[in-house]
Amino acid sequence: MNEFLKQLSAAYPDDYIILVMDNAVWHKSQTLRIPANIEFSFIPPYTPEMNPIEQVWAEIRKLGFKNKVFKTLDDVIDQLQEVIQNLSASQLQSIVRREWIFANFDSE
Repeated sequence: MNEFLKQLSAAYPDDYIILVMDNAVWHKSQTLRIPANIEFSFIPPYTPEMNPIEQVWAEIRKLGFKNKVFKTLDDVIDQLQEVIQNLSASQLQSIVRREWIFANFDSE
Protein backbone atom coordinates (compact mmCIF):
# COMPACT_ATOMS: atom_id res chain seq x y z
CA MET A 1 0.00 0.00 0.00
CA ASN A 2 2.85 2.36 0.79
CA GLU A 3 4.43 1.71 -2.61
CA PHE A 4 1.10 2.34 -4.36
CA LEU A 5 0.62 5.65 -2.52
CA LYS A 6 4.19 6.69 -3.30
CA GLN A 7 3.79 5.97 -7.02
CA LEU A 8 0.34 7.59 -7.19
CA SER A 9 1.67 10.73 -5.53
CA ALA A 10 4.67 10.85 -7.85
CA ALA A 11 2.48 10.38 -10.94
CA TYR A 12 0.29 13.36 -9.98
CA PRO A 13 2.55 15.68 -7.99
CA ASP A 14 0.52 18.82 -8.76
CA ASP A 15 -2.85 17.30 -7.87
CA TYR A 16 -4.61 16.79 -4.56
CA ILE A 17 -6.02 13.26 -4.55
CA ILE A 18 -8.90 12.03 -2.41
CA LEU A 19 -9.04 8.24 -2.32
CA VAL A 20 -12.42 6.79 -1.41
CA MET A 21 -11.64 3.57 0.41
CA ASP A 22 -13.32 0.78 2.27
CA ASN A 23 -12.32 -0.11 5.79
CA ALA A 24 -9.77 -2.79 4.96
CA VAL A 25 -7.22 -3.15 7.73
CA TRP A 26 -4.32 -2.19 5.42
CA HIS A 27 -6.09 1.09 4.58
CA LYS A 28 -5.89 2.08 8.24
CA SER A 29 -2.51 0.64 9.17
CA GLN A 30 -0.34 2.66 11.53
CA THR A 31 2.59 1.99 9.20
CA LEU A 32 1.05 3.81 6.24
CA ARG A 33 2.99 6.76 4.92
CA ILE A 34 0.39 8.99 3.28
CA PRO A 35 1.90 11.61 0.96
CA ALA A 36 0.92 15.24 1.49
CA ASN A 37 -1.08 15.38 -1.74
CA ILE A 38 -3.26 12.37 -0.84
CA GLU A 39 -6.20 12.19 1.56
CA PHE A 40 -8.33 9.18 2.49
CA SER A 41 -12.11 9.26 2.73
CA PHE A 42 -13.69 6.08 4.08
CA ILE A 43 -17.06 4.66 3.13
CA PRO A 44 -19.26 3.66 6.05
CA PRO A 45 -18.86 0.07 7.24
CA TYR A 46 -21.29 -2.54 5.92
CA THR A 47 -22.32 -0.57 2.83
CA PRO A 48 -21.61 -2.89 -0.11
CA GLU A 49 -23.69 -0.67 -2.39
CA MET A 50 -20.96 1.95 -2.00
CA ASN A 51 -18.19 -0.53 -2.83
CA PRO A 52 -19.10 -2.05 -6.22
CA ILE A 53 -15.91 -4.10 -6.45
CA GLU A 54 -17.49 -6.46 -3.93
CA GLN A 55 -20.24 -7.24 -6.45
CA VAL A 56 -17.62 -7.70 -9.20
CA TRP A 57 -15.79 -10.26 -7.05
CA ALA A 58 -19.11 -12.01 -6.38
CA GLU A 59 -19.72 -12.25 -10.13
CA ILE A 60 -16.20 -13.57 -10.71
CA ARG A 61 -16.72 -16.23 -8.05
CA LYS A 62 -20.09 -17.18 -9.53
CA LEU A 63 -18.77 -17.42 -13.11
CA GLY A 64 -15.52 -19.22 -12.49
CA PHE A 65 -15.18 -20.65 -9.03
CA LYS A 66 -18.51 -22.01 -7.84
CA ASN A 67 -18.20 -25.67 -6.83
CA LYS A 68 -14.73 -26.06 -8.35
CA VAL A 69 -11.56 -27.53 -6.96
CA PHE A 70 -8.18 -26.59 -8.40
CA LYS A 71 -5.05 -28.70 -8.29
CA THR A 72 -2.59 -25.81 -8.25
CA LEU A 73 -2.42 -22.10 -7.57
CA ASP A 74 -1.49 -21.62 -11.24
CA ASP A 75 -4.83 -23.24 -12.17
CA VAL A 76 -6.63 -20.74 -9.94
CA ILE A 77 -4.73 -17.83 -11.51
CA ASP A 78 -5.47 -19.09 -15.02
CA GLN A 79 -9.17 -19.40 -14.22
CA LEU A 80 -9.24 -15.93 -12.67
CA GLN A 81 -7.59 -14.40 -15.73
CA GLU A 82 -10.01 -16.17 -18.05
CA VAL A 83 -13.08 -15.01 -16.14
CA ILE A 84 -11.88 -11.41 -15.89
CA GLN A 85 -10.89 -11.25 -19.56
CA ASN A 86 -14.32 -12.55 -20.59
CA LEU A 87 -16.27 -10.00 -18.57
CA SER A 88 -17.81 -7.54 -21.02
CA ALA A 89 -18.11 -3.83 -20.48
CA SER A 90 -21.90 -4.18 -20.34
CA GLN A 91 -21.63 -6.91 -17.67
CA LEU A 92 -19.37 -4.72 -15.55
CA GLN A 93 -21.58 -1.69 -16.04
CA SER A 94 -24.65 -3.66 -14.97
CA ILE A 95 -22.83 -4.61 -11.77
CA VAL A 96 -21.15 -1.34 -10.77
CA ARG A 97 -23.32 1.44 -12.20
CA ARG A 98 -25.17 3.33 -9.52
CA GLU A 99 -27.97 5.54 -10.81
CA TRP A 100 -27.92 7.64 -7.65
CA ILE A 101 -24.37 8.70 -8.55
CA PHE A 102 -25.14 9.60 -12.16
CA ALA A 103 -28.32 11.41 -11.20
CA ASN A 104 -26.18 13.99 -9.39
CA PHE A 105 -24.09 14.93 -12.43
CA ASP A 106 -25.11 16.89 -15.49
CA SER A 107 -24.82 14.98 -18.76
CA GLU A 108 -23.38 18.00 -20.55
